[in-house]
Order: sequence, then structure tokens, then C-alpha cells
Amino acid sequence: MRLRLLLLALGTFAVGTDGMVTAGILPLVARDLDVSISVAGQMVTVFALSYGVLAPVLATVTARWPRRRTLLTALAVFSAANALTALAPSYDALLATRVLAAVGAALYTPTANAVATTLVPAERRGRAIAVVMGGLTVATALGVPLGTWIGRTDWRLTMWLVTGLGVAAFAGLALLLPELPQPAAALSLRARFAPLADRRVLGAAGTTFLVFLAFQTTYIYYTVATRHATHGSQDRLTLLLLVSGCSAVAGSSLGGRLIDRWGPRVVILSASTAYVALAAAAPWTLRTMPTALVSSALTPVFGWSIMVGQITRVTSLDPANAPVLISLNSSALYLGMAAAGGTGSLALSLFGERWFLLAGAGLALLATVVAALTTRPAPQPRVSTDTPEPART
Repeated sequence: MRLRLLLLALGTFAVGTDGMVTAGILPLVARDLDVSISVAGQMVTVFALSYGVLAPVLATVTARWPRRRTLLTALAVFSAANALTALAPSYDALLATRVLAAVGAALYTPTANAVATTLVPAERRGRAIAVVMGGLTVATALGVPLGTWIGRTDWRLTMWLVTGLGVAAFAGLALLLPELPQPAAALSLRARFAPLADRRVLGAAGTTFLVFLAFQTTYIYYTVATRHATHGSQDRLTLLLLVSGCSAVAGSSLGGRLIDRWGPRVVILSASTAYVALAAAAPWTLRTMPTALVSSALTPVFGWSIMVGQITRVTSLDPANAPVLISLNSSALYLGMAAAGGTGSLALSLFGERWFLLAGAGLALLATVVAALTTRPAPQPRVSTDTPEPART
């Protein structure tokens, strides 16, 4: 049982690596395909936008498919798309393969979470989902720096790595995952978006969107942001990404413990405030290798604490509909990533390689304000303490 969960996590590891590793190979892609770095960054936008838009649609269209077939189809599409990315002869072809990869990713991740809950007893479902989703966090810690290092001379090698991870997950699940019970009656697309009518859900989705918009505006162009510190060395960049990824894992763990003690609102607002301060200091801290290491170690701790708080916040709004709410939160996350490709590119062209980082800080501040306004506890009805007058006789 544990092995099957780990194979599901291998798939999310591949998806997470594919979505994040671009930050480390962007200059190589731009040079090879003869486009600017800001234009090359749009491959992240295309992938994330396609994922964010297609995830609820694909979940609805394939809802009655056997889940084993859905997982294998998703991984087959994902692996084939990444192989085509590695072979892409032009920038236009590259973008088309990124859309196809997003189709596989958007179909795989929600299904993998659903399957994980069927492989364990009810009392262990939370831990099963944590194992599967842990693949995304580990991708940040290991997949991104590993992919950056492997592709330090040829970015296409990185895409072959992602392809290999997808094929390995496909082979493992094809051999070891049994047929699963037929899915229950599925929600319509309208029903999946119905929770957005709740202002609390809309506020939570808006916060997630802004947080990832702020984070990715910087992260997509992290190679550019740290160029003065790394002097163009891929080995130094890999080290910074490794430190950042390990801190992301630590931030997820720490955020969960703090939320159990203080609740999601306190953690979200405290971590957001600290994140804003670090992001505002980035034009100075990312200029030298020692301070860039410190910044890379601290920033993800607070960033991923926010995201753990957001998931807890969303699920607490309506526990009975938690899967739907989590899927909406994931769509907001990927739409934030998609928009970040444009905002980062615009900020880079307007403010240059150093000061564009302040755009991320400004967006993080906006996210903090939205979180503060949309997580305020409802006012309690005032209870009168006046002593009633005795009835006259």
C-alpha cells in the first residue's frame, strides 16, 4: 500500500518538477531558441494557465472514467508532451507542447489525490493525501535543483529527466495499481464553481492567486535576479535553488505545526508580513552570494507557511466539500503562476534586472491586505448587560 502511494507521489514529483524547473534553465532556453528571457518565461505562463483553466473541466469530463485508466492516460500524455518539449525545434512548437503537458498534469494531480483516499482506511486518508502532495514539495527541494544541474549545458536534458520521471510513474502504477472502484456520481462544472458565490471562498482563492503571483513574478526570473551573486554560474544557481527547496519543505512542516497552535489566520498574516519584508529587501540581498543564500533559506519558509495556512483555511470553510474547495484553490494557484509570467516580464522590461523584484514585494503586500480583510472573524452579536426594571404592580 505504501509503495502505491509513493508511486502516486512520484507522479506529482514529476508534475511539480516540470512546473518549477524552468526557473533554472530559462537563459539556456532563450539562447537556444533565439528569444529574449522574458519571452522564454512565457512557457511557464502557458503551462500554468492551461493547468488552471483545464483542471476543473477535465475533472468533470473524465469523472466517470475508471480512475486507474485516468491516471495512466494522464501520465502517458504528460510524458509524451515532455518528450516533445525536449525535441521542440522552435519556440512556437515549445509552447504547444507545454499546453499538452498541462493537460496531463491537470488530469493527473486531482485524480492521484482521489485515488490515495481509496487505498487506505478512512482514518488515514489525510496522511495518504499528504504523501501524494508531498511529491510537489519534494520537487521544489530536489527536482528543481537536480533538473537545473543536469541541464546546465543543455536544457533539453532537463526535459528528458522529467519525461523519465513520468514514464517511471506510469510503469510502476501500470504494474502495481489494481483496478479501483467506479467513481461516484460526479459534480457538474457549475456545481464545482458554485462555492465561489461564498465571499469567504472567493477571498481565499483571491489570496492564493495573489500570493503565487507575487512569488512566481520573482521565481520565474530567479536566474536573472541572482545573476550578480552567481556570476552566471549554474553550479551556484543550483545551490541557491537547493537551499530554497529544502526551506520550502521546512516551511510546510513548520506552518502545519504553527497552524495547529495558533490557527490559519495568525500564521497567514504573520508569514505574509515577513515575506513582504524579505521580498522588499531582495534587490539588495540577492546581490551577493552569502546574502542570497540567507534570502533563499528564509523566503520559502514563510511563503510555504502561507500556502499551508491557505489550504487549512479553505477546507475549514466547508469540510464536507473540501475536495472541491481544494481544487478551486489549486486553480487559483496555477492561474497566479500563469499571470506571473506576464507581470514578471513587464516588471523586468520596465525596472530592469535589479528593481523588478520590488514588483513581487508590492504584490505580496496586496495579498497580505486581502488576507487581512477576508479572514476577519465575524462580529459577535452584542449582549445587553443592563438589568431589566422590575415589573410594576
